[in-house]
Amino acid sequence: MLRFPEHQVAGHKAIEGKLGPLIDDYGNFYKPLQSKGRGSNEVACYKFFNSDPRVPNNISQRYFPIFHGTKVLNASDGSGLHPHLVLEDVVSCYSNPSVIDVKIGSRTWYPESSDAYISKCLKKDRESSSIALGFRISGLKFVSSSFKEDDSLSDCSLSWQPDKEFLQNLSSEDVNLVLSKFVSCNIPSNDSASPRPDRAFVNKVFGGSNGILEQLLELKQWFEVQTIYHFYSSSVLMVCERDSLMNGKSSSGGAVVKLIDFAHVVDAKGSIDHNFLGGLCSLIKFISDILDSPPDYDDNCISNANNGIKDEL
Repeated sequence: MLRFPEHQVAGHKAIEGKLGPLIDDYGNFYKPLQSKGRGSNEVACYKFFNSDPRVPNNISQRYFPIFHGTKVLNASDGSGLHPHLVLEDVVSCYSNPSVIDVKIGSRTWYPESSDAYISKCLKKDRESSSIALGFRISGLKFVSSSFKEDDSLSDCSLSWQPDKEFLQNLSSEDVNLVLSKFVSCNIPSNDSASPRPDRAFVNKVFGGSNGILEQLLELKQWFEVQTIYHFYSSSVLMVCERDSLMNGKSSSGGAVVKLIDFAHVVDAKGSIDHNFLGGLCSLIKFISDILDSPPDYDDNCISNANNGIKDEL
């Protein structure tokens, strides 16, 4: 049985009769092929990433979702059969994943775009943090189960998933706050008396040899030399699981980084992708600064976590 992906945080969603991705119970993510050549372009990119020797194994095997080909399925919008990409469902191995989708680059339109498309992208870039910071947070969802007094998990999950309007106007300080929430066991409400994010998991999620920072730095090394593609309007997906950290089941919370969305990837013609590289470096700087800031929590924070996740900062 196919169903809507509950942990999707950005992009076209299969809701209210719209065309969007589906998932199954076997760890597969079915993404509808986009029109006007964008879908075929994305298929070509996935084939390239999985087979071309110019993409190092440490990059192709770690940072791109596994590609399982294409399949014709009944579309989520009820329009009938439609071709889909069949990809690894990156969050399928998590019970309660926390996810951030970060669109990389100060410019999200590619050189051959139509004037109408450029205008559309420029409007979004100017109204968000893309131009100012080199990236923007396109979507996020922080999830954590609430704990009973005996520290066992209850059936109740708390989540915070702000809408597009909230994310559109984030300042530099807001971005720092959101990224800090990602590695915190307390997620403050909009109440001025609420504590600031404690960053209790900052070292476990952002730091260490398998942490998000090291993964982003490994990607950066590749983008400093790769002249195959320019990645316009692509995203970095960051995933971790707060519950695993609270329960001590994982030292890293399964923190992973994936590159996604390749409908607008174009031939680099032998040049460095400075647009993507610059945005990636900016994101790395934000995460490095948070990692270098001392956490603000007491020793009972993790065992007594989950004071509630609100709908506002």
